[in-house]
Amino acid sequence: MAVLRRDVAESDPTQQRDVEAVPQPPAVGHCVGVHAPHGDCPTDSAGLVQLHESIAALLASRGQWRQAYQHLRSALDLMYADKDEQPQVPEQLRREVDRLRKEHAEAREQSIRDSLTSSYNRRYLDQRLVSLVTEQASTRNGLAVALVDLDWFKQVNDNFGHLVGDRVLQRVVELLQDGLPEEAFCARFGGEEFVLVLPGIDASTAVAVAEAARARVQRHHWSKIVPGLQVTISIGLAYEPPRSGAPARPDVGAEQQLLTADSLLYTAKQSGRNAVAYRENGRVRLAGAASGRRAVAEPRAVGYY
Repeated sequence: MAVLRRDVAESDPTQQRDVEAVPQPPAVGHCVGVHAPHGDCPTDSAGLVQLHESIAALLASRGQWRQAYQHLRSALDLMYADKDEQPQVPEQLRREVDRLRKEHAEAREQSIRDSLTSSYNRRYLDQRLVSLVTEQASTRNGLAVALVDLDWFKQVNDNFGHLVGDRVLQRVVELLQDGLPEEAFCARFGGEEFVLVLPGIDASTAVAVAEAARARVQRHHWSKIVPGLQVTISIGLAYEPPRSGAPARPDVGAEQQLLTADSLLYTAKQSGRNAVAYRENGRVRLAGAASGRRAVAEPRAVGYY
């Protein structure tokens, strides 16, 4: 199974802070720290107003709204320097800034969502999980990661077609997200695998949340999509108790927790599927309706299955 990608945070421009040097609004008669048209600094108020507006438009297009607003205010102050009226942001310019802000937010949201299921995608999962592992030391909260796999999903595609398979994936995500605790989220890990990330939670509650999700999927009336359709899921639940200190490598900690969840998912599969496998006091157990089964030992090596 593919593991956590460490390069995502560096390669995703939507996650980086504004690191470019931002020109500061100058006083009247001083030049802004960018090149003016024709290489000359404007010295008159009209030229400075135009320069401020150009800088504001550039910053707004980058999503740097606070700096853009500062330059707009400087332009307005210059425009009304010799007037008694209170400067107001022109309506057309305000609408343009609002439009750019909305487009930026939509692009950001699309970049972290799975196009089929609208759950979070692998990029967001990798970044957020590393952040949560880092935050554990300061929050002193537990962190649970549940790796979810649809049982016999290949047979669903083979018997009913890929369009039905897509509808099944979409509905499973809706069922997984029902009743999730605050700050918990669902992300698509790949194919028919999903991850539930449960921050700020204790071990017993994490098991209960995972088992409730499994039961919702089993009880759902799948025959409404197509007669004869049945869907169940298996879950591997890895829980990390509160940390006493910050981890030296949060990315490694996040990766290891995913690997642990993957190993427990293998146990759930080998123990008959439609089950939640987790560790308690060093022993692997099955939750809920599967608790009467014997849990098959975890494999030494983790791989695809």
